[in-house]
Amino acid sequence: MKAHKLVIGSRGSQLALWQANWVKSELERLHSNVDINIRVITTSGDKIQDVPLAKIGGKGLFVKEIEEALLVKEIDLAVHSMKDVPMELPAELVVSVITKRESPLDALISKNGETLANLPQGATIGTSSLRRSSQLLKYRVDFEIHPLRGNVDTRLRKVKEGNYDAIILASAGLNRLGWASHITEEISDEVLLPAMGQGALGIETRLDDAKTYDLVSALNHEQTNYAVTAERSLVGRLDGGCQVPIGAYAKIVDNLITLKGLVASLDGEIIYRSENVGPVDDAINIGQELGSKLLKMGANEILEKLIKQ
Repeated sequence: MKAHKLVIGSRGSQLALWQANWVKSELERLHSNVDINIRVITTSGDKIQDVPLAKIGGKGLFVKEIEEALLVKEIDLAVHSMKDVPMELPAELVVSVITKRESPLDALISKNGETLANLPQGATIGTSSLRRSSQLLKYRVDFEIHPLRGNVDTRLRKVKEGNYDAIILASAGLNRLGWASHITEEISDEVLLPAMGQGALGIETRLDDAKTYDLVSALNHEQTNYAVTAERSLVGRLDGGCQVPIGAYAKIVDNLITLKGLVASLDGEIIYRSENVGPVDDAINIGQELGSKLLKMGANEILEKLIKQ
């Protein structure tokens, strides 16, 4: 019997290729009669390395070109970090699968092994995430936040070379690449609330491609899907992207979602934070309700100010 051919679209970074190869190996494990190749696609976010993402503007910086290849059938599926996937997808595409989540938390990698609390006065911390920087400044106003772009290995090299006292990266990426030993401390979500979808992978397919959907559907992790759906619903209600400091993190225990959310000013002086609880099958409403609550608390003023900048 002739093997069914699949082409996976992926960014070319070490982490993105690890993720695409993991999906490839899982599909090969599940289906003996598939012939899978990976096609590397360079995205806008990959091309611009010297500017913080928040200053580039636009949404979908790491997915747009991959989605375009999917639409014209150059690839059959795309593997994304869910935190990179914008709220609105092209009408012909769908995130059909969200895989089991790795750690959603942020990790501190410090030059001399200090924890976040024990970093020296005026410590320089590398991150280009507004979500991280605003919460770090709320935690300790003396921190000096400096931009940090590049692949994971580039960022690790910069802290080793002494360009920063510490950097913040997603734990999931370090764990996946086998570099967990670099982590000085995994930071509690009480200090750094994670980004929507952090630690989860999404598989995007064409709506009209039932064959590919059937092949990938077994990789869906129901609880992760519910959690990320709630997080994305919250961010959608706030209409936020990477230009806005928004945290969103859902945990599921006994089929109940506890969704935490926050919106912060850039300097961390003002943070609106709250949570909402409800059954997993009400994930979208849980996110919408929490978004509305945060807006009423005053988050709308922060969002309006940032959008005008």
